[in-house]
Amino acid sequence: MEKETVLVGLSGGVDSAATAVLLKEQGYHVIGATMLVWDPSLPVPKGEYQKNACLSPEKEDLEEVKNIADKLGIEHLVVDCREKYRQVVLDNFRLEYACGRTPNPCVLCNSFIKFGVLPSAARAQGIAFDKFATGHYARVCYDEVSGKYQLKKAVDLSRDQSYFLHRLGQTQLSNVLFPLGEKTKPEIREVARQAGLEVADKEDSQDFYCGDYNDLLNFPNKPGEMVTLDGKVIGRHEGIWNYTIGKRKGLGLSGFAEPMYVVGINAEKNQVIIGPKAALYHDELTAQNVSWIAGASPAQEFDCEIKIRNLHLPAKAHVRVLENGRIHAKFDEPQLSITAGQSAVMYQGDVVLGGGMIE
Repeated sequence: MEKETVLVGLSGGVDSAATAVLLKEQGYHVIGATMLVWDPSLPVPKGEYQKNACLSPEKEDLEEVKNIADKLGIEHLVVDCREKYRQVVLDNFRLEYACGRTPNPCVLCNSFIKFGVLPSAARAQGIAFDKFATGHYARVCYDEVSGKYQLKKAVDLSRDQSYFLHRLGQTQLSNVLFPLGEKTKPEIREVARQAGLEVADKEDSQDFYCGDYNDLLNFPNKPGEMVTLDGKVIGRHEGIWNYTIGKRKGLGLSGFAEPMYVVGINAEKNQVIIGPKAALYHDELTAQNVSWIAGASPAQEFDCEIKIRNLHLPAKAHVRVLENGRIHAKFDEPQLSITAGQSAVMYQGDVVLGGGMIE
């Protein structure tokens, strides 16, 4: 029987390298593919902080990836995703901050670039493969009862990345492999170590960009008012994109009896709204542009758990499906810093139902 070919997204990190190792051990014919997303025209400063980020100068990373591919004896190609990455991820990133929201670029990158543009572009370059694999900590299984593929949390919940993958659809899940979903990080490092890979002890990437986000936004100052919940002007700001819900440090405020936080952003009035920590708690949200793993919601109303950001503990909520791809969620308990632009991801047990962007 002819071996299946798997295209593996190779980033130069230990997770993607171990993914290639594991798949080779399982008998697959493995081809490595690396996304080219760095735009050298971006007006960003040079510095050590740019390392170990998804968006960073790629010369050293590409050399590391080639060394990994050579060590494993696999074919490797570089796929130019710069134009689409700029259009889908960076332009959206700038637009969301300009509108007073706090985006999560990793969600868009995964659904549209890593699991969309990368495999499509590889095929356009003449590369034939049966499956696509990445080093994400998540699991995919086929549910015989529903006849649908399911996205599940990783076994190691401390590494789980299902939150970032909630916009994947049935076609993508039917063709994807996540070899790390059943393993822990120490086990993965040992896999790389046993394969003789230098990246076995490489530190994890920390963010999509490790510098100041203003490097990427590159907005001119747009001064406005900082106001209290009752509309009293208490200060000035140089641009709403410098603030996100829950921010406390660097507000330049004093004379209050208790610590003050950013509790709201009004882009229309160009205002940053300040209030006490109690004002950060809310027990409901609406989300738009909702994507369902199964292709449709499980019911018009249902109970689930929701993560309002990646490191948030899932919280019990009752969800109502609204028109135009929106949902309303009512939490059992108030949640801290529900932030417009972030993703609200719904779970039932370890199964991801889907998610949308918080309004």
